Amino acid sequence: MAKNKKAPSNTIASNKKARFDFFIEEDFEAGMVLEGWEVKSMRAGLVQLKESYVNIHRGELFLHGAHISPLISASTHVSPDPVRSRKLLMKRYEIGRLIGQVERDGYTIAPLSLYWARGRAKLKIGLAKGKKQHDKRASIKDRDWKRDQQRIMKGG
Repeated sequence: MAKNKKAPSNTIASNKKARFDFFIEEDFEAGMVLEGWEVKSMRAGLVQLKESYVNIHRGELFLHGAHISPLISASTHVSPDPVRSRKLLMKRYEIGRLIGQVERDGYTIAPLSLYWARGRAKLKIGLAKGKKQHDKRASIKDRDWKRDQQRIMKGG
């Protein structure tokens, strides 16, 4: 009898709160400028994106507030800063398009998930528009209804 093996997930961390707080219009993939200890910590899964946000400074994108906990076995000559700003790497025309949307149309850029792609850490960012309180209530209602549907289907 063959066992059903799942493929290993490439996702390091995800920001579920971003999808709750924002309508995500479009997704983009960005590389990150990282230090060695950060990559090792990511492989160990010591990353949190919950309070993070993306900021534009001088035509470049930076990830702020992402917490990457240093490993205990980090080098003695490195002084790790877990919440330092990290530069995001994207094509110039993609950055220009994002800047235009953020400045003119009132969008924001939200980090959605961090994952491995071809051995490199990638950050999925989304062009997002904020939700109002009644939109959030509708999201909760839909989520609860889907959960109830699954219970009904499983039970009967």
